[in-house]
Amino acid sequence: MRNSISPDLQKFIDKFEPSKYKLIEKGLEIRGVRDMHRNLTQAKELIARLELNLTVFHDAEMLSYGGFEVLPRSR
Repeated sequence: MRNSISPDLQKFIDKFEPSKYKLIEKGLEIRGVRDMHRNLTQAKELIARLELNLTVFHDAEMLSYGGFEVLPRSR
């Protein structure tokens, strides 16, 4: 795992204020989301508004524990 968090991920955490998150090797995993659709939409809108070099990733397995990931976008 990286020792430091990217400035874009830190901005996202500060503005999105997730109640439960975990730093992962690739980025950030947000857990315990109750309204998945609303939170995914808010995360994507925040990334676009702040012009962060991040993307949101979500799959069916993550739905089982109410999670999604925020990862640095590949250049």
